[in-house]
Amino acid sequence: MRLKSYLGIFFLLISASACINPPDNFPSVPTITFESIEYVPTNGSDSLIVGIDFQDAEGDLGLSGTDDDPPFNNVDFQRDSNGELITYSTRPPDAPTYNPIDWQVNPLVGNERVNDTIWVKQNPNQFNIFIKFYIKRNGQFTEFKWEDPPFYTTFNGRFPRILTNEVDQAVEGNIRYGMLSSGWESIFRRDTIQVAVEIQDRALNRSNEVLSPEVTLSQITRP
Repeated sequence: MRLKSYLGIFFLLISASACINPPDNFPSVPTITFESIEYVPTNGSDSLIVGIDFQDAEGDLGLSGTDDDPPFNNVDFQRDSNGELITYSTRPPDAPTYNPIDWQVNPLVGNERVNDTIWVKQNPNQFNIFIKFYIKRNGQFTEFKWEDPPFYTTFNGRFPRILTNEVDQAVEGNIRYGMLSSGWESIFRRDTIQVAVEIQDRALNRSNEVLSPEVTLSQITRP
């Protein structure tokens, strides 16, 4: 699910920068503030970029490409009472119908390829940045859930390690996280939206949630 796509939707970290000489009284749980939101149309996929500022006492922010063992594994394979993997043909009545979030086709389980369709549950700790979209209709905001049909995707993702060593060190800085899609304008058109952001450190401490201002794509389009 890290790079699932639908109608050209995918994710891209734009940049992350940090200062490693901040004050010593930063919290162990990451603290973030909303910094910016920008829409950049192009001849290809268009980019919606959110910027946040962060502070963290230990500096254990970010995940590398090799951080895929528990608790950062992407899915948990579902098993029956006998410990057998649950396939689509042996699914119980409460299992979901086929969709690319809840089922994997011919996955690697451990180091072994399983040639079947296996029930999985997504592990939220595979990500360290969490994105929600809200859309305003009839004067009220409701969440626009990308995980639901027909999209079956997510804009949650990963940003890389801020520090390359494992030494606890207070950090502060900025993350700019870009989300590429060919469908922003066809989906949101002239709607008013808000984007919510959280981050998580490697100790699984989740930050506060911050919200963008109420915006339309035309209001935040880069000149």
